[in-house]
Amino acid sequence: MGTMLRIPFKAPVTKLITPACRFALKIGLTPNMVTAIGSFLVVVTAISAFPNGHFLWGTLAISLFSLSDLFDGTMARLSKDGGSTWGSLLDSTCDRIADSAILIGLLIYLNRQMDRLFIPTLIAIISGLLVSYVKARAESLDIACEGGIAERTERLIIVLIAIGFHGLGVPYILTIGIWLLAVLSVITVLQRLYIVYQATND
Repeated sequence: MGTMLRIPFKAPVTKLITPACRFALKIGLTPNMVTAIGSFLVVVTAISAFPNGHFLWGTLAISLFSLSDLFDGTMARLSKDGGSTWGSLLDSTCDRIADSAILIGLLIYLNRQMDRLFIPTLIAIISGLLVSYVKARAESLDIACEGGIAERTERLIIVLIAIGFHGLGVPYILTIGIWLLAVLSVITVLQRLYIVYQATND
């Protein structure tokens, strides 16, 4: 099972940011610092912008700060020490925190508005965390658990497009996006559970 979406510009963007990554390493920044700073900025923006209905600029800022994922990975490849187990764990943990903060910020807004989208948004948060949990638990049992219809990149793209275009006043886009996110996240959890089931019954 492959991912639903791909980012065709990842290679050219990585090439473009490589000089900046080299400079960051030269002045003493580490990949882990970039990971933590980028995630912190995403969390602060999501919790301050979305609950107050600032969807457009909040989405644009979060999209920019999310580029730290490209920066820290590129910096790790360029550094003398390369990647590390701690760095991998920190990156994964920060990703979960940042992704949850985006939906929690939206959740606070929906709760204030007494909006029925509160429930599917809550489902999307829980199922998104379960997607990561099932993979981590499977790998702790030495079972490879990659794939699913909506991995992290796909889910992030869906929610940011929905929130951003909602900020532009596009009708029904938030409803469509959140329901799509919730359904695809649940399906991905089931797919990963099935992957583990197959691996344990072969």
